[in-house]
Amino acid sequence: MTESSLPLLSPLETRVLGVLAEKQLTTPDYYPLSLNALVAGCNQKSSRDPVMNVSEDDVQGALDTLKERKLVTNSWGASRRVVRYSHNLPQVLETDAGTTALVATLMLRGAQTAGELRTACERLYRFADLSSVDAYLNEMAVRTKGPLVVKLPKQPGSREHRWAHLLGGPVQAAASGPSADPESTSGIVALRAEVAALRDEIAELRRLVADRRGEQ
Repeated sequence: MTESSLPLLSPLETRVLGVLAEKQLTTPDYYPLSLNALVAGCNQKSSRDPVMNVSEDDVQGALDTLKERKLVTNSWGASRRVVRYSHNLPQVLETDAGTTALVATLMLRGAQTAGELRTACERLYRFADLSSVDAYLNEMAVRTKGPLVVKLPKQPGSREHRWAHLLGGPVQAAASGPSADPESTSGIVALRAEVAALRDEIAELRRLVADRRGEQ
């Protein structure tokens, strides 16, 4: 696969693939996902940048395009009444588990520093240390089959470089997110983000359980 053959995704296609990759690892018992669960994941308020508000028709349209490009496949649930969707990112991008986790996290959360990525990937893939994340990112940036990420210039007030994925095309540093806020690395802010994520996860699990019950 050459650089020009890397899939160029719309923002919604990016979100759909990111959600599928995330939920495969965080809620495997409910994967592949139904359309309803996928819409909920796309509209999730925490761990998402930007926050979206998309409809089932929007997501279905993105799924149809992704299926044509072999990035998504569908199957029937146990009851044969509900269509479920899964992703093919590792096969299409030829990535291992760590690389897939990093790409999916960048797709869902926008540009991140290596430290932020290590924390955000905790439930998707556990990196041994920060240097391991750096090694993955640097390798992803110079792949002969097409770079998957790019290191962005430091923003004013930031001590670390952020990284962004390239599946949506070239990235402009000005559009990569706000300048780093010193408070954003504090324990209080991190705890608030974790609480919000847990609330979303509980709500999502309730939706998934109801979704599965509806198939029976």
